[in-house]
Amino acid sequence: MVHINCSAIILAAGRGNRMLSDTPKALYQIGGKFILQHLMDSVIQVGVKSVYVVYGYKGAAVMENINTDKFKIPVYWILQDELIGTGNAVQRVLPVISDSEEVLILYGDVPFISYQTLQRLHSIKSQCDISILTATLPNPNGYGRIIRNQEGSVVSILEHDDIVNDDQKQIKEINTGIFIAVSGHLKFWLNTLTPHRLTNEFYLTDIVHIAYQSGYVIHTMCSTDTFEIMGVNSKSDLVYLDRQYQKRQVQYLLSSGLIITDPNRFDLRGTLVHGKDVNIDVNVIIEGHVSLGNRVKIGASCILKDTVVEDDVVIYPFSIIENAKISFQSKVGPFVRLRPGTELKEKSHVGNFVEIKNTRLGERSKVRHLSYLGDANIGTQVNIGAGTIICNYDGIKKHHTIIGDNVFIGADSQLVAPVTIGKRAIIGAGTTVTKDVPAGETIISRIRQFSILNWKRSKKKK
Repeated sequence: MVHINCSAIILAAGRGNRMLSDTPKALYQIGGKFILQHLMDSVIQVGVKSVYVVYGYKGAAVMENINTDKFKIPVYWILQDELIGTGNAVQRVLPVISDSEEVLILYGDVPFISYQTLQRLHSIKSQCDISILTATLPNPNGYGRIIRNQEGSVVSILEHDDIVNDDQKQIKEINTGIFIAVSGHLKFWLNTLTPHRLTNEFYLTDIVHIAYQSGYVIHTMCSTDTFEIMGVNSKSDLVYLDRQYQKRQVQYLLSSGLIITDPNRFDLRGTLVHGKDVNIDVNVIIEGHVSLGNRVKIGASCILKDTVVEDDVVIYPFSIIENAKISFQSKVGPFVRLRPGTELKEKSHVGNFVEIKNTRLGERSKVRHLSYLGDANIGTQVNIGAGTIICNYDGIKKHHTIIGDNVFIGADSQLVAPVTIGKRAIIGAGTTVTKDVPAGETIISRIRQFSILNWKRSKKKK
């Protein structure tokens, strides 16, 4: 990390009217992370002294959802209770920043600015009074334009809504909203702002013209990657930026040796580490932090969240796995749900339409069909028949079940927890187990089959 000697102000107070939603714009997600969190993580990576987040609309929800505990620098939340423009937002922060300190201005809805770009922008600041990040776009519609004089010097920023002629529309250089200036200068420029004639808001961009007229030196740096300066102003922007983000994640994973059958049908909504020769089929979603060992195969339409998968595991299609550990050479699926706290030991097998929660399934044990196992510790080489259910909840609390090694449980059995089944016990099909079963015993509790003599089916009435 290269530290830059400045503080950062992130403007995240706006509601985002064009999103047509009650959700604060800062709390929309891209790749499983809030857009404001993306930005804050980059800002922390660049090594600023402190971060000031200006919040407003539904600010309590924003502060509650943005994680700042991992940051080693102070993060301050500044309320803009009256949303009267970006100029006013910055003005609310400056009184707590010394006049000599440099300030990095960022927007909470521009999530992917890189720390490398911010470092370069900061290095340019040593040569001027304001360093502004710009970009050249083939279609600059919706962005403010950089206005230069005949000598090429920046004289002002023209907001998109203020464009009045074709010459202004032809300008391709746009304002990203990101710049660095000294706090004392910002205070002086902001004190001279006047509200916009149409919106009655104080525009932060107006300080550029004020600085130019006062003889301050303004330099720009053009971003070489338009992805990092894209903002989220509508649902279309959100979806487009998410797709661009996913493409970049996929390209990185492919370059690191992962096989993804169709890059357009894969979503990474967290972090993924993997071994060699890992193969991921279509429509797979990775959430949280997932670790895949060597030679893992994941079938189509699976979802993995906060899960560890060891070497040579096969996960068949349509399996949903959360906060679980799957050990060496195990097989899972298809249509399996592994809920939090599940651990499958080596060479175990969980098959069609099985749900497991908070359970350890021992080495070489099998539960192949149509079963629910909850709050259990299951030994090695156990066979659990189709339709077996552990009844772990009595309506008040959950109870635990223990199944010893080499147990055979017949199909359609119910194990009413708390219960312990000893090693090598056999449970006959259709049995309801309500008491502990000693090791080596065979039990059955189904009703004896018998015939009904002289019984005839009644005819249907017409």
